[in-house]
Amino acid sequence: MVKRFTFYRLLILALTASTLSQGVMSKEYTHSDEPIGTVREVYDGTLYPDIAVNTFRNIERLFPTRIVRRGEHSQPLPTATEPLTNFKFESAGVTYDLHDFLAEGRVSALLVLKQGSIAFEKYFMGNDENTRWMSMSVVKSIAATLVGAAIKDGHIQSIDDPVTQYLPQFVGTAYEGVTVKHLLQMASGVQWNETYTDASSDRRAMLEAQIAQKSGEILTLMASLPRVAEPGTRYNYSTGETQLVGALVAAATGTTVSDYLSQKIWSRVGMESDASWWLDAPDGLEIGGSGLSATLRDYGRFGLFLLNNGAIDGESVLPDGWVKAASSPQMINGKKVDYGYMLWPLGNKSYAAVGIFGQFIYVDPLRDLVVVMWGATPKPEPKSDREWLVYNFLAALGKAVP
Repeated sequence: MVKRFTFYRLLILALTASTLSQGVMSKEYTHSDEPIGTVREVYDGTLYPDIAVNTFRNIERLFPTRIVRRGEHSQPLPTATEPLTNFKFESAGVTYDLHDFLAEGRVSALLVLKQGSIAFEKYFMGNDENTRWMSMSVVKSIAATLVGAAIKDGHIQSIDDPVTQYLPQFVGTAYEGVTVKHLLQMASGVQWNETYTDASSDRRAMLEAQIAQKSGEILTLMASLPRVAEPGTRYNYSTGETQLVGALVAAATGTTVSDYLSQKIWSRVGMESDASWWLDAPDGLEIGGSGLSATLRDYGRFGLFLLNNGAIDGESVLPDGWVKAASSPQMINGKKVDYGYMLWPLGNKSYAAVGIFGQFIYVDPLRDLVVVMWGATPKPEPKSDREWLVYNFLAALGKAVP
């Protein structure tokens, strides 16, 4: 009898874990049976091209996830009367056209929205409109946006509040004296090495803590780090900071990060599909800097939300001026830094959420333009010429869209 009880208990636990890991797998998913790699192979950049593509559209199989619920109605994205056609541009003295870029950049999907209408939408490498693709660092921009929503709602009193006001477990650590704004600017002054492919880096230590799937393990890692500069005096890109951002949102709002994203944006802005978000443990905290998985058009709708300055049906979800501040260069210790509140300013008021392996949500307010791009590049850390190729492409695309 005991053995039978143990068997059924283990079966229930296995089924529960499967449900958590699949997150949004309530309906059949075209790609669910594809072979995928491991998360260590992802960060090592050692996946073969076909397995990389499979993995990037099945990341909910790598870790437990939580569902980000859509609403009852989706926002239509009509087809533009004048679609984008082939165009040419230069980068590093080389002339490219649209087809060159899509091939050389290993682009797996591209969506161009002009004035809210689809001027271009193409899927490659077996993807389609129902494919969910990983966001990685694009989700940093989403997590940071939720801080703005929490300030608007009064859950966070001010962007200048100390982090320890909401996360008292960091009293006595290097994060004492760090403000919410410092976190968003990645200017905490806390030591961090972001090198993805270096097994001894802080970023890989964070990944190992995530793999351990012990709730709060990443926050424990962050609390152990030393201070190397005074808060607000040094910019240093740190995925670890975004785990604190997620913990901050959860603590301040009293709900999960996924549920808050659903309540404030995902269920209200007209998303077509549920999304999923990695957790640090079953039923744990969302990974603030990576692991959201959503469809191409829904990423586009998030871009439209930013383009509309955080308003939905005329109601502002974010504080006045939030998107402008979040997408503008910051002054840190008297120096201009081309980084906002986890958004990348790109000049002429344009900006982007950027993720490793070629992910972009690009917003150009002057041209009423949103571009979403998925990539499957070989390594997490791009070559410098690849980065400039993308930026030159986006600048030229903005001029080419009718």
